[in-house]
Amino acid sequence: MEFTVLEETKTKLVFTLKGETHTFCNILKKELQELKGVTTVTYRVNHPLIGIPQFLLETKGIEPRKALKDVLAVLHKKADEFKKEVAKL
Repeated sequence: MEFTVLEETKTKLVFTLKGETHTFCNILKKELQELKGVTTVTYRVNHPLIGIPQFLLETKGIEPRKALKDVLAVLHKKADEFKKEVAKL
């Protein structure tokens, strides 16, 4: 995954995630939507085969980078829990 910031202010972050698909992008979007302080989160892929996901994240009361870092920590924890459950099978 290659993370590139296209635009950043105190309440807005526009970034791309080269190498990612809808699978990760949908999970990231869902978790960001549930975070307190996130007012808008969406992403788009201009071309279904060769497009790079581009996110728009807007916040109120929390810096967008902090929101992103917090959600990535949550996703990391959930992935670890999932690995443990699969290992039990």
